[in-house]
Amino acid sequence: MEVSWTVPRRRVNNSRIIEPGYARLYRVDDAGTGEPRVAMLRNDRVAGYTEVATFPLQEPPSSFLRGGRITYMDRRGLVYDRRYTYVVTTTDAQGRTSAPSARASITYIAPPERPQALQIEAGDRTARLQWQPAAKLVDGSAVTDPLVYEVLRAADPGGEASVITRTAAGVHAFEDRGLVNDRTYYYAVRAIRTAAASSAAGAASERVAVTPIKTTPPEPVKDVAGVPSRGEVRLSWRPSPEPDVANYIVYRAARGTPMRVGAVRPPTTTFVDRDVAPGTYRYTVTAQDASARANESGPSNEVTVTVP
Repeated sequence: MEVSWTVPRRRVNNSRIIEPGYARLYRVDDAGTGEPRVAMLRNDRVAGYTEVATFPLQEPPSSFLRGGRITYMDRRGLVYDRRYTYVVTTTDAQGRTSAPSARASITYIAPPERPQALQIEAGDRTARLQWQPAAKLVDGSAVTDPLVYEVLRAADPGGEASVITRTAAGVHAFEDRGLVNDRTYYYAVRAIRTAAASSAAGAASERVAVTPIKTTPPEPVKDVAGVPSRGEVRLSWRPSPEPDVANYIVYRAARGTPMRVGAVRPPTTTFVDRDVAPGTYRYTVTAQDASARANESGPSNEVTVTVP
């Protein structure tokens, strides 16, 4: 159970607290019916409540204090389906204790088990995820409340994963778009249960890696022209407009299927086919991108030349 609150910096008369002392967190539990127990201070303690933790505010302050706010994860002796009510007091260095804070109540509910069989399919700047829904809660009971799912993504196997989306209830798939091709991402999914005005997040699934890949080939080159001479053919063309073209590949055919005879790198848009025997030939040029898949465009216009 995560409990968080802001540490007061002023007294009830609005004067500034110069010497802070410590904060105390208290709780009481019940079946969840009626009003929670009233919090009253008696001998600097909250009567009827159990002290959970004490947090020093002076130097060195508690490690739970960040930017004037304390955040604490209470895990001690919690029982599912019990309502827990928390209050906080603050004491200064002279031992003067504040009245208890307003009460904050929450029912501790069992979270779902982790989703299973997370599968991811790579696409062009996308990752398509699907998984099997959680069928049970961690206490072994069946899931009866609608579950939503949070999708988490990390940049490396052991790095911190961030929530990138929360699905609608009953949705067990998600497509993550706008990714960088040829970069590996790591995904996990966890189920979120809401009941009795409380939410509980289950454990995340095992992480699965995926590397988006470009699948769309470049646009073809245009206006291929060929000039034959004895033993060679000089080719030129207008380049593909795509920014990631890595190679222009030249194909030649006398009859039948064209065969690759060479390649050049941009910005070069010319090629000399040498040691060509006399005869008539057909030439085409394709553009190949720099992706890991090395997508190749369709052929350019075909140019026919006769070598003397």
